[in-house]
Amino acid sequence: MGIVDSIRVEFDRYKKLAERSFAQMKDEELSQTGPGGGNSIAIICWHISGNLRSRFTDFLTADGEKPWRKRDEEFEPRTVTRTELLAKWEGGWRALQDALSGLSDADLSRTVTIRSQSQTVHEALHRALAHISYHVGQIVYVAKAFRGADWQTLTIPLGASEAVNERMRAEFRRP
Repeated sequence: MGIVDSIRVEFDRYKKLAERSFAQMKDEELSQTGPGGGNSIAIICWHISGNLRSRFTDFLTADGEKPWRKRDEEFEPRTVTRTELLAKWEGGWRALQDALSGLSDADLSRTVTIRSQSQTVHEALHRALAHISYHVGQIVYVAKAFRGADWQTLTIPLGASEAVNERMRAEFRRP
């Protein structure tokens, strides 16, 4: 697997974590303020979508901070339906996926611009991955706070680490 493919896999992993969190939320909770007055899931999704659309539309040829992006508006409280939230979410991810599908490892040393700052493609991709993972962590935190004891873990359940490790060792043990 090449570097661009490995980055794509990681983006997809975080996308799925967020979506599995959305699935545990009640529709009305998607727009509710997070714990301690934090951003709602809807606000975080609007921001992620706006960021991905801006950064990855014309990724190799235009500044990643597009003049049509209204970043501050992404953080305004909003009431949305699940359908609206998922449509907005998918729009951002589609821009990323389209950009990644046109890249190869040979492109990693090319230069792109974000907010008038030049950086290599690999720097921009790693920066975007870190940014997205940060916000997906917020989504998981907010969703878990709403679900409380009913939260269904997204990764290894507490108390199951050793069993999972043993299964992985058995599965990937070389003959």
